Amino acid sequence: MQIQTVFKAGNSNVVAIPKGVTKELGIRPGKKVAVTYSSDSITFSTKIPKTSKYGTIADKKFVKLIKEVESRYGSALEELANLS
Repeated sequence: MQIQTVFKAGNSNVVAIPKGVTKELGIRPGKKVAVTYSSDSITFSTKIPKTSKYGTIADKKFVKLIKEVESRYGSALEELANLS
C-alpha cells in the first residue's frame, strides 16, 4: 500500500498514480479506468465492464428479466398497485 495526498486541480480533487503502478498496469493519459467506491474506500480498475444501451451487461439482463415478469404478471401487478 502507498499513501498518496489528495490535491486540487481545477474543480476536481486528484490523487496521483505512482509511475511504477502506471507502468505495471499500462495506464497512460487518456486511458479509461473504472472507479468503484464505498463509504471508506475507492477502487480503480483497468477492466471496464462491457456496456449496452441499458448500461452494463448485468443491467441488460435485469431489464430482460423485468420485461419477462411484466409480460407474465403485468395485469396482476397493476391490480395490486391500484389496491389503495
